[in-house]
Amino acid sequence: MTTYSGKPAIVNQPQQQLYDKISNLSSFQERLDAMPQEVKDRLGEVSFSDDKILINAPAVGQITFAVSEKIAPSLLKLTAENSPVPFFISMHLNPESEATTRVSTDLEVEIPLMLRPMVGSKLQEAADKFSEMFTTLFGN
Repeated sequence: MTTYSGKPAIVNQPQQQLYDKISNLSSFQERLDAMPQEVKDRLGEVSFSDDKILINAPAVGQITFAVSEKIAPSLLKLTAENSPVPFFISMHLNPESEATTRVSTDLEVEIPLMLRPMVGSKLQEAADKFSEMFTTLFGN
């Protein structure tokens, strides 16, 4: 398994409050729907239900991530349902202060060593986009 860690993001919400919002993934969709079109375009083709994230990735197709583990208030783990290889996303929430939370995301994927140079930069970009998504959707 190779892990790609996104850049940590600071969200202006207490840890428990943020966890309560993200543990039901449909809150992402509500916030995304309210964003200006240019923000939606920057985040890419993504949609949310109560316990799933659907991502349409160029050259890969649609990938569905389902909630597979919850540890309140610090971890939400998602598992790819229709990926050709084992693929997980872990969202770590750590208190930065009483009013802010440091969010970091890890993408864990099992890819052959020979393919890592070809897909590694795209997976790192995806990990960074998750951090950007948190600050965009929950930063205020």
